[in-house]
Amino acid sequence: MSFSVKPTLTGRKTVLRPFTEADADVMSEIIAAPEVIRFTYEPSTELTLERLRSWYGSRATAPDRLDLAVTDPRTGEVLGEVVLNEYDPASRSCTFRTLIGPRGRGRGIGTEATRLIVAHGFEELGLHRIELTAYADNHRALHVYEKTGFVVEGVRREVQRRDGEWADEVIMSVLDREWAALNARAR
Repeated sequence: MSFSVKPTLTGRKTVLRPFTEADADVMSEIIAAPEVIRFTYEPSTELTLERLRSWYGSRATAPDRLDLAVTDPRTGEVLGEVVLNEYDPASRSCTFRTLIGPRGRGRGIGTEATRLIVAHGFEELGLHRIELTAYADNHRALHVYEKTGFVVEGVRREVQRRDGEWADEVIMSVLDREWAALNARAR
């Protein structure tokens, strides 16, 4: 299994495609959104445009992870990202994360993007398990993850101070057989 191949995955509401350096400008705007900052990374992290250009420009050749731009199929506008990374060959597992910017929310795009990348992980890459973590107060994301088949495994209590308060982190996963059963029922 390798993340070297960067596919384009097409749904009705979104197209997931490999990143290019040119995507850094819009990703810079998306990452600067208050909700993205709150739920995605430590606010003190310095993400300059130069750093983002280097990062997104290198995603298409990164062999150890799969980062794909979430785009609007009508306009091609970048709305966010989905990522499979931290692959463990012994357990055929990896982690998943996503972020959808303000212009991509409330339209089912995050749900479809999650389904597309998880399907690729199980059906094309042969993964056994995909896991994620999300802050317990990120209700929108947790709803999407549950809707797409992720199951809560536990909660890491008070893992980080966020906005002056302790935040819990929810651990979720979906297994290949669970994914197959969910999709057999959907057909």
